[in-house]
Amino acid sequence: MTILEKLRAGITTASAAETRALAAELAAALPPDTALALHGDMGVGKTTFVQGLAQGLGVREQVTSPTFAIYSIYQGAGRKLVHLDAYRLEKESQLDALLLEEFLTSPWCLAIEWPEKTGAWLPKNAWHLTLSIESGDKHHLRLK
Repeated sequence: MTILEKLRAGITTASAAETRALAAELAAALPPDTALALHGDMGVGKTTFVQGLAQGLGVREQVTSPTFAIYSIYQGAGRKLVHLDAYRLEKESQLDALLLEEFLTSPWCLAIEWPEKTGAWLPKNAWHLTLSIESGDKHHLRLK
């Protein structure tokens, strides 16, 4: 079973390290120029997942939540990772002022936390991943 098949069926991880490893594995399967919408409540592991994506893309910098900066850009081995945390956005029009499109030079991966705040700006072909907490340290991930 491929990583995409596993994620479509839903996967439960038992630790942050497992979540990062899963995301690193997914990074290798992502086609160029992919937007990944990360759905889920606060504390479900969205930033942890992005840290794993970064690892899988060969980013050497430390990846943290860009909540106050809104977005961070990391150069990986052959692909750029743009990490957008839309939590603080009040209007979809605020995204235009960020000029993110200028940073999306192929090949890239755009990981969006709180994608529901981006409205129509979210690319139509975005992949949607839902993260949730099952119990304790167990997290569930499902790709729609």
